[in-house]
Order: sequence, then structure tokens, then C-alpha cells
Amino acid sequence: MGIWQGRSRRKRTGGRLRPIRKKRRFEIGRELQQATLGAGTVKRYRVRGANEKIRILTVSTANVYDPSTKKSKVVKIVTVRENPANPNYVQRNIITRGAILETELGLVRVRSRPGQDGVVNAVRIAESAAAA
Repeated sequence: MGIWQGRSRRKRTGGRLRPIRKKRRFEIGRELQQATLGAGTVKRYRVRGANEKIRILTVSTANVYDPSTKKSKVVKIVTVRENPANPNYVQRNIITRGAILETELGLVRVRSRPGQDGVVNAVRIAESAAAA
């Protein structure tokens, strides 16, 4: 099923809006594909203006910034520990922005958008902050 991101056919009050035109190509949205744990594959999309977006399909590592040492490091992801976007994403190991991952360094919070940026950037969080 296609995703259409155009104007609604209803008003906020629930009344009917008469369409001023048909659907346009620039109003079409993309099918949902989430980043999961795996070998590491990406998909390139042509977007408006002949630009390119890179979407992560599977990923095994993350760029982790440690605020205490002020250094970044590429670290292997063990599992998804928590995801505020959807509790079901934890069971399916889906990574979105704001997800808490368990890595070899410890717990980290994802700060990038894997579906838009093509990379998983994360910040290490203190163990006491994660428990709260």
C-alpha cells in the first residue's frame, strides 16, 4: 500500500474538504523500512532535487561518543535494550532515534536517525541515568 502525505480530505472539525487537485508525485511517502541488528547493509534513495538519502537496513556497529573522555569510538552493538518509539521494537531489535542500545562499552542512546542519515551515532550514558 502506498503512503500519501498530502492534505487530508477532512477538516479538523470532521467536515469534508473538497479537493482542489488530484494527488501529486511529490506527496508520495516511502514504505517503512527500519534499521535492525545484522551484517550491515544500506539502501540509497533518490530524493527531491536529485539528492540522495542513505537508509540503514541492518547494522552491527555504532559510532559512540563518550562524554567523560570526550572521544568517539566505533563499537559493536550487542542488543537493543529500550526503545521509547515502540516497546515492540525491543523484541525485534529495531533501532530508531532515542533507542537505548547495549554495546561493548555499555549503554548508549542513539542520537542520529538511521533511516535518514545512514549511520548510527550514539552517546554513552551513565548506568545510574539509564536505571532512572
